Amino acid sequence: MTIIEKDTYSIVEDDKNNVNGFSNYLKNHAYNQIKGKNVIVNLLKYGELTLEELLGFLNLSNKHRQDKNSFVIVNDTINIDNIPDEMAIVPTLQEAVDYIQMEELERDFGLFE
Repeated sequence: MTIIEKDTYSIVEDDKNNVNGFSNYLKNHAYNQIKGKNVIVNLLKYGELTLEELLGFLNLSNKHRQDKNSFVIVNDTINIDNIPDEMAIVPTLQEAVDYIQMEELERDFGLFE
């Protein structure tokens, strides 16, 4: 796993080629490295993913968001109509950064639940 630290967020990327293994690694071994940070999970390299593969990140996303941190997945081939509403998925890294900035503003104004 690679972590790229930015001022207000971290980008995590898989350095292997197994999306299920990556989601499990994030949940079970690397969560302390991203805990308390806004996180972008870059899955662009995988191309089209199945719903089951994406749902591997659902519990992690929910936990992260309960702790008032952003958790955004980036993939440009996902059909967002099939994704649970509580998951934030965008097609580009810039949109992920914009999403986090928007959530930060919502938290600052007390609008984020």
